[in-house]
Amino acid sequence: MSLANTSSSEQEHVNSYYAASANPAPNRPALVGEFQTDICVVGAGYSGLSTALHLLERGYKVAVVEGAKVGWGASGRNGGQIVNGLNASLDTIQKRYGDEFAGFVGGLVTEGGKIIRERISTYDIKCDLKEKNVFAAFTQKQMRELEAKKALWSKHGMNDHEMLDKAQIATYVKTDAYVGGLVDHSGGHMHPLNLALGEAAAIEKLGGKIFEMSRVISTQKADADQLVLTDQGQIRCKTIVFCGNAYLGDASRKLKSRVMPVSTQIMATEPLSDDIANGILPTDTCVEDVRYILDYYRLSADKRLLFGGGTVYGGTDPADIVGKLRPNMLKLFPQLANTKIDYAWSGNFALSFSRVPQLGRLDNNTYFAHGYSGHGVTGSHLFGRILAEAIDGDMSRFDVFSSVPWIPFPGGRLLRVPYSTMGSWYYALKDKLGI
Repeated sequence: MSLANTSSSEQEHVNSYYAASANPAPNRPALVGEFQTDICVVGAGYSGLSTALHLLERGYKVAVVEGAKVGWGASGRNGGQIVNGLNASLDTIQKRYGDEFAGFVGGLVTEGGKIIRERISTYDIKCDLKEKNVFAAFTQKQMRELEAKKALWSKHGMNDHEMLDKAQIATYVKTDAYVGGLVDHSGGHMHPLNLALGEAAAIEKLGGKIFEMSRVISTQKADADQLVLTDQGQIRCKTIVFCGNAYLGDASRKLKSRVMPVSTQIMATEPLSDDIANGILPTDTCVEDVRYILDYYRLSADKRLLFGGGTVYGGTDPADIVGKLRPNMLKLFPQLANTKIDYAWSGNFALSFSRVPQLGRLDNNTYFAHGYSGHGVTGSHLFGRILAEAIDGDMSRFDVFSSVPWIPFPGGRLLRVPYSTMGSWYYALKDKLGI
């Protein structure tokens, strides 16, 4: 759903468990009239919040303009898992772009998680941070893939991974479905909306300005400055950073075709008893399996099972989220057959065709970051730092990412959805057949 077509009621947070358990936050004003600043960041999700916070820490004047509420999009709806890496594996990146770029990526893929922890610690953000994440395998083929992943990551200096056999994975997740897995001791999980709200509060603490309910219509040059135009006002600035991702809408038509919105769904059970919660996830670690269309889940602070999965290319919401997710949950945990589902919601992430995030410039003073392809929690925090470095004059890491060629979706915007859907069917069939 593009913000260009949403009403004011639709710009409030969706009816999710995260919105229902969010920390108190102010209603920030809409942009009315003209506001002047050094840098205008478009989008108050993780990318925009991370960029703005890094820039403010470097002494810049920054305003963030958001078409809905802070964390309204994927940043406030996601699975809350701190998973290191990009959607495209290091092996894929190495084959596609060469050893040098793979080595560069391998040296920084854990940085996003470290930034999140730094933010939580520095700004005292209350977001239920918990440690570790588990990758779960259904087949021996998937176990071999995890072993290769561990070896490759170790080659790049990442030694926080530990292989788990069937008995060992049962200490993390109580189900007979898995043959083993891998635990990343540097992973983790948290309340994603409360992380975003805490970062927004940190921005304001440092003197930054956030405007909500201010959809960006267009941008234009104004002598040496740039103007960011909204329904009721404009921001005059030197530099613009587009961080709208799947919800950028028409704010930049040049970026719209570079990514495709893809929806994923999550549901939250009623609070579970200690016995049931411990009988599912005894170490309170988050889990995701390693299929192409995967399931991911974890316990909330009040011991609900948050269970997500599924994809819909094009970003539409399925008619029955619970009907789609519940069968997969019960295959893993049949003891939850009579458990009530209190919340179910959907949200979009931005998919790039290469599954590698895109970082670049539209001109000398207009930057962008998007296309995390389902791995945006850590990637967005990392890219926010790299964008701030570039704007501050250090282009070294920015130039490496911006030099990666953008690959358009085959068939353009018209055929990208059916093309990607057919591809997902193919890989889902391979998962099902174990090949």
